[in-house]
Amino acid sequence: MLRINQLKLPVAHTQEQLEKKLLKTLKAGKGELKQYYIRKRSLDARRKPELYYVYSIDFEVEHEERILKQLKGKIQKISERPYSAPAHGTEHLSGRPVIIGSGPAGLFCAYLLSREGYRPLVIERGATVRERKEDVELFWKNGILDPDSNVQFGEGGAGTFSDGKLNTLVKDPEGRNRFVLETFVRFGAPEDILWEQKPHIGTDILIDVVEAMREEIKKSGGEFLFHSQVTDIIPEEKTLVINGNEKIRTDAAVLAIGHSARDTFQMLCDRGFHMEAKSFAVGVRVEHSQSLIDVNMYGREERGKLPAASYKLTEKLDNGRGVYTFCMCPGGYVVNASSEPGHLAVNGMSYHGRAGENANSAVIVTVTPEDYGQDDPLSGVQFQRELERKAWEAGKGNIPVQRFEDFCKNRKTVELGRIKPNVKGNYSLANVRDIFPDELAGSLQKGIGQMNRKIQGFADPDVLLSGVESRTSSPVRIPRDEEFRSSIPWIYPCGEGAGYAGGITSAAMDGLKVAEAIIRKYEAGVCSQNFNV
Repeated sequence: MLRINQLKLPVAHTQEQLEKKLLKTLKAGKGELKQYYIRKRSLDARRKPELYYVYSIDFEVEHEERILKQLKGKIQKISERPYSAPAHGTEHLSGRPVIIGSGPAGLFCAYLLSREGYRPLVIERGATVRERKEDVELFWKNGILDPDSNVQFGEGGAGTFSDGKLNTLVKDPEGRNRFVLETFVRFGAPEDILWEQKPHIGTDILIDVVEAMREEIKKSGGEFLFHSQVTDIIPEEKTLVINGNEKIRTDAAVLAIGHSARDTFQMLCDRGFHMEAKSFAVGVRVEHSQSLIDVNMYGREERGKLPAASYKLTEKLDNGRGVYTFCMCPGGYVVNASSEPGHLAVNGMSYHGRAGENANSAVIVTVTPEDYGQDDPLSGVQFQRELERKAWEAGKGNIPVQRFEDFCKNRKTVELGRIKPNVKGNYSLANVRDIFPDELAGSLQKGIGQMNRKIQGFADPDVLLSGVESRTSSPVRIPRDEEFRSSIPWIYPCGEGAGYAGGITSAAMDGLKVAEAIIRKYEAGVCSQNFNV
């Protein structure tokens, strides 16, 4: 297989024009080209409004050596190994492995284990993804929160009600990233996620994909228990306590609980589980008109076949703090992402079509254990909770929304300007600035102001801010050794909640790593059921 990079065509080109450009570049006839695949596609907007797609193409061709010689330095020979699971270990596994949580980390861990014959048991505190969708939509309508089935908890994890972005900066020599994307496609995601520079699925499609993965795991001998929360552990007995009474014994429990399982963090801490406070970030959701972002990024408001434009911005402030955008949702919605009564958190979400009127993104500032105390490993959780309590009070239970001009002047917004909130859930006009300590509020104000130099209109007085964006990542890290084991060696911390991932793809890849560790240690011939004690 050969690869050619930097194949550039206008954004409005056809598939026929792409093939013609490839053949012309290779100086080959159509009959010589056996097959080709798009490996990567990115947008070149350096000469906007003239926009181009730039391709990397993998292909097979007759007379390969001749073409290699003719185009020396322009094409390369590639040999990629497909992802594969490690050889199975030899230790006996008493009962099936248990995965706690069915977000992307837990789901992909279970998927690989089931493919390898380990018949995993998945324990999920929330509902199935289809039931969960109904619970979330009901909450957005009437404001009545189900603490165990919401944007944070339930099958699919927090990423299900997001934009479904799949880009990651994790280095991947083993091919896990490609395997994750191919798996998503196998279960219903659009094929273009395999090559787009910034792939995304969207909440509407993710729900179907998660459901299909669950059914495949079940066909391979896996089992799912929903509405089942791990409420205690008995370390010396290798036992999990479910819903306060049922006990399940296992030699391998994967802790993939997500970044918002605060009651589980507390239980683990009470049982002497080794945990550490870590840095994370907090801030606001900002809403702009999507047309403003399109004009800035594409040089034109009418984007034609181009997707709704996205951006990524970073600023370094004089006070030493970094302010940056996170989880940008083109054509998306700000959503009420709360999971605790009396507390309010927001997130961003897009459907696959990204057809909403507004663009939104988190604008966040880094906070460290020095900001909220280092003695207690759960001090970051308490810091988050206090911000969320203030957000709930500011909006009287609704999403608090404020114009940027009013944020800068520290006054409650009483009337909207040109931009109207595009939200899932009820909102109230409020003073979002009051949610934050003065230094963080000032940092957010200054960071947004500096971002205006890169995107004209980013700091417009009518730009909307919603709070509080507090669930950007886990506030704790659960240390693990080189075999992915915690201080309690039969428990394997995994994914975003344990502090080892930062999004759908990286969490899924970490789930694969933990599954590999279990496979390397244990043989696959396990009992069909766990020991209930």
